Amino acid sequence: MTDPAHDVDTLRERALTTLTTARARTSLLTSCVEDPDLTAQHSPLMSPLVWDLAHIGNQEEQWLLRTVAGREAIRPEIDGIYDAFEHPRAERPSLPLLPPTEARHYAAEVRGRVLDLLESTAFHGTRLTEAGFAFGMIAQHEQQHDETMLITHQLRKGPQALHAPDPEPAPLLTGPSEVLVPGGPFTMGTSTEPWALDNERPAHRREVPAFYIDTTPVTNAAYQAFIADGGYDDDRWWTPEGWAHIRQHSLHAPLFWRRDGKQWLRRRFGVTEVVPPDEPVLHVCWYEADAYARWAGRRLPTEAEWEKAARHDPAGDRSMRYPWGDADPEPEHANLGQRHLRPAPAGSYPEGESPLGVRQLIGDVWEWTASDFAPYPGFQAFPYKEYSEVFFGPEYKVLRGGSFAVDAVACRGTFRNWDYPIRRQIFSGFRTARSGDV
Repeated sequence: MTDPAHDVDTLRERALTTLTTARARTSLLTSCVEDPDLTAQHSPLMSPLVWDLAHIGNQEEQWLLRTVAGREAIRPEIDGIYDAFEHPRAERPSLPLLPPTEARHYAAEVRGRVLDLLESTAFHGTRLTEAGFAFGMIAQHEQQHDETMLITHQLRKGPQALHAPDPEPAPLLTGPSEVLVPGGPFTMGTSTEPWALDNERPAHRREVPAFYIDTTPVTNAAYQAFIADGGYDDDRWWTPEGWAHIRQHSLHAPLFWRRDGKQWLRRRFGVTEVVPPDEPVLHVCWYEADAYARWAGRRLPTEAEWEKAARHDPAGDRSMRYPWGDADPEPEHANLGQRHLRPAPAGSYPEGESPLGVRQLIGDVWEWTASDFAPYPGFQAFPYKEYSEVFFGPEYKVLRGGSFAVDAVACRGTFRNWDYPIRRQIFSGFRTARSGDV
């Protein structure tokens, strides 16, 4: 029989590790540049880095110290400043933000009190404390903002400030370019993952007809063929909204790309380099992904298709936590956690492939799907409707799988991301699918 005390100790250690990992990354992202870069707004699409830093601390204080522990507020006067729904990103530079030193001190003070709280909290009694959910929610929130701050670093002009080793070269993939996923039901979502967020719940059966899906994400070389064939100049491949968008904004290639003679260059975290042909294409919006798929005679997978490809084990007729099984991600499984500052070559991580042979479903690039962001049957908002519920609707498209910028705590086979179909600054790519017969 499992020792309940051991379970609590394990959960407490997991919470401590994930909180510490997130804070180390936050510190890196906010210490590698000088204060003027922290307070500047590098794009109207993004907050100043110093806003994210204090917002992380404020959310942690509100949920863990005030809500879970019932303690008196440390800085109640700043709650409105760091309310993401009260102030759009474009307005945040004009707010009376905490300066960098004060923001760091505030976040550190909150964290110190949270670590004391973690030692004494019983991981049961309420939905927030059950299995340490509130601590996991805050770790995921911080890592999501770390990814947002990494996007800001990519948009930032100036010399390189971040450094990381490149992924290992991948051996040439000699297998099929697509995989058949048999038709039939599978279990989508989860009711058992302790730190899963509300939009991942509840688990439910979903019938999915047979389909084919790309073995790897679409590469830069494949996308360059679409460009070379006049893909951005042919309205046959675009939805009416997509065609209007690329015409209005004069889009002719992924964000950060430019042509230099016969080759394509890109800017990546302050460095200009030749676009590597074998990497998954990055910084494309949903309209671009959808147009490429039409040009290739294919389509984007639905969200249900994507999750079935990523989680379904046909041998046991069960849904796994990850494509490789139920074990937490290790470096050999996926490119996660800002370990690298780029996607790995297509075909990497054979140990992370699904039972059907699909690779890189977790990490590398967020993958656009054909689906609008919608609730699952039986959805209940928890712990607040602003996390998911207010975003449900056709305005947002679902992305799956995470990217190199996502930490493992905020990425699993059931994790759902969403954004407007025009967004390109995010670390987004895609793979394609087609309907098929058994």
